[in-house]
Amino acid sequence: MNPSQFDAGDSAQDAEVHAQLCAYNTAFDELGLRFRWDAQTLALLALIDGEQARITAYIEAHHAHLLKAYSAEFLSRAILERKNARYPVCVATRVEIAPHPSHETRQTPMSSRRECLSHDMELPALAGV
Repeated sequence: MNPSQFDAGDSAQDAEVHAQLCAYNTAFDELGLRFRWDAQTLALLALIDGEQARITAYIEAHHAHLLKAYSAEFLSRAILERKNARYPVCVATRVEIAPHPSHETRQTPMSSRRECLSHDMELPALAGV
């Protein structure tokens, strides 16, 4: 593989990560959750098999207080449904999403909230959030 092919692959991977982040972060926003994932969070969660299991693990580790009002299954399913409505592709698992060792991990900046929110939806926020 020549360097230009490698760069094209990185660009495609960066675009995929960006699309996943926009979909997840938009889902969180639409549900009134104050979660924000970055590329590193997405890569770490990719070590867990299954999108719903990844979301559940994140909630249990970082927002366990929500489990007093909602079940992990309910929250993860609601997030996944909103994410899939925007971008139904499953995030790559394990090594597939890990950054190449010769490249530093970089977070793709979201230039604006509108870039990720292509349409406005009025959804009720989760109570107690």
